[in-house]
Amino acid sequence: MTASSQRLAVSSMKRGVKLTIGCSIHCLLLAVFLLTVPMALAQQLKQVPRIGYLSALDPARESARSEAIRLGLRELGYIEGQNIAIEYRYAEGKLKRAPGLAAELVRLKVDIIVVAGGGPWIRAAKNTTRVIPIIMVGVGDDPVEGGLVESLARPSGNITGLTFLNRELAGKRLELFKEAVPKIARVAVLYDPALRNHILQIKEVESAARSLGLTVRSWDVRTGQGFERVFAALSKERPDGLYVPGGPLLTTNRNRIVGFALKNRLPSVYQNREAVNAGGLMSYAADETESYQRVAYYVDRILKGAAPADLPIEQPTKFELVINLKAAKQIRLTIPPNVLARADRVIR
Repeated sequence: MTASSQRLAVSSMKRGVKLTIGCSIHCLLLAVFLLTVPMALAQQLKQVPRIGYLSALDPARESARSEAIRLGLRELGYIEGQNIAIEYRYAEGKLKRAPGLAAELVRLKVDIIVVAGGGPWIRAAKNTTRVIPIIMVGVGDDPVEGGLVESLARPSGNITGLTFLNRELAGKRLELFKEAVPKIARVAVLYDPALRNHILQIKEVESAARSLGLTVRSWDVRTGQGFERVFAALSKERPDGLYVPGGPLLTTNRNRIVGFALKNRLPSVYQNREAVNAGGLMSYAADETESYQRVAYYVDRILKGAAPADLPIEQPTKFELVINLKAAKQIRLTIPPNVLARADRVIR
């Protein structure tokens, strides 16, 4: 082999060694990249808190409430899809679906479960997990009497949140109804016998009715099919007013109830303003928007390490009277000026 050939061979060998080393380095870097990137992504995803949202209603009827929670979270720096994730589950007014939906959220290993519904939905979540923190909102009855928590000041266990005092407001709601419609004497009350809050609320309504000189008759509705039976009976009995509490069944069938009241020129009072927006005459209740926004406070405290047992359950501090003058005109009713002056919101 000539000297020139030897130099060429050595040079080729050096290039081959360099290529081999270069390929090895690149392959090693690529392997490290492929291993570390998924780990980094997984860590990033793991750091994003996951909130389970269990609603007793359907997405359409729950949208305003869930948006209020998202707004409250944004004000505290939590942006859905960026640094917080929310898993939504809707029972669509069917209590039997609650345990299964709660179990789904537990299997997803969410950090917190927010339950927007009454006592039975809270209880379904509580029976599913005693570890994951539960924030309740929209609870109408006393959570202590209902056996959900030990006390409002120190709930104990894994449940905290907000209650709406719907039962306590029943008497005031009927009193305002009487002021708005002075001629009423007989009031029909719709209720769902499956809800403890409704049973207790009826007692409050009956007590207030006695002091106001009103006669009250309650009509139970157990399923969506039961409304036609009750509507037929009310058409024959012709009461002077209709009292409608909340609850998933009555809320899901809200438009049917409002439509019946308008068609029969029947003044109606409701537990929430959505029914008045839909055409009901009036409502008196806690300000739901403020209460649902307040859920974000509990989410923030728990994510920062607070135990639900140490977070007192809050009662509403802001209430609102809403009157629909369009509905009043349609049923040929004149609302007294002094009642209108006290309304927080008037639909004209």
